[in-house]
Amino acid sequence: MRSERCRFAAVSGIRAFVASGDCFGLKASQCRALPTIPRMNFTDMLQQASQRHQSMLCVGLDPEPSKFPAAMKGEASHIFDFCAQIVDATHDLVCAFKPQIAYFAAHRAEDQLEQLVQHIRRTAPHLPIILDAKRGDIGSTAEQYAIEAFDRYGADAVTLSPFMGFDSVQPYLKRHGKGAFLLCRTSNPGGDDLQNQRLASVQGQPLLYEHIARLAQGPWNLNGQLGLVVGATYPAEIERVRAIAPTLPLLIPGVGAQGGDAAATVKAGLRTQGGQVSGPIIVNSSRAVLYASSHADFAAAARTAAMATRDQLQALS
Repeated sequence: MRSERCRFAAVSGIRAFVASGDCFGLKASQCRALPTIPRMNFTDMLQQASQRHQSMLCVGLDPEPSKFPAAMKGEASHIFDFCAQIVDATHDLVCAFKPQIAYFAAHRAEDQLEQLVQHIRRTAPHLPIILDAKRGDIGSTAEQYAIEAFDRYGADAVTLSPFMGFDSVQPYLKRHGKGAFLLCRTSNPGGDDLQNQRLASVQGQPLLYEHIARLAQGPWNLNGQLGLVVGATYPAEIERVRAIAPTLPLLIPGVGAQGGDAAATVKAGLRTQGGQVSGPIIVNSSRAVLYASSHADFAAAARTAAMATRDQLQALS
């Protein structure tokens, strides 16, 4: 049985099993010595998961113990238990999961995040995991953050801030097949402070978010795995970003609790050609799914909410 379990770890290609010290009872050196079969690249995983589940929905895993049902309420030690039940209830309805690292780190629960990634791999190994970290730093520090995202946590993609320029993004692009989503036009009102300002020194004087979209579609996309974060609360800007970056995957938060309009989001962001998706969107919903119920039926309620959102998005495509 041990050899079969270790074979699973090797086939999954997830070093997080080793890094966390949980290699199904084997010594770390034994698992490291096994051959690994690389996972397919992020965009291919996303396309296949979207087709398999007929879904553009991503469930964001943003655990807040104060909002957990009564039996877990206020207990950070139950973060994994809560999120794992959400995963079990919704994994066949989504195209991706997106854990937000701050919700784990704030409670000293990084080990539970590692455990959760392992659980997703066992439950739905075909689903991509997007680590929502919004990292932004240069040189050797960015390389360490890439190790954190892809080696420690085993993510397939990560969110990044491009504010410090290309050399803060490049270390992530060196990772074969790994995805990176650059903050472009975010859903928060304060995004206007910078993202909606004109760049007088750039040809055509684009808005900052337009310039980021051009860079991501063009010279920065070295590994073909870049995407952009564009908030559902700004459908006109989604449409503008899609015009500039017609093929990049767009990660779109803000549908659900933040009030983003699903119909406007799909119309603005999704593009098809010849019956195939040419410009994919990943529509994230977190609180509306996670906290659909504050009672013992929270997982069943999360499934109902996820199914309703998934079906709504698909009906609009």
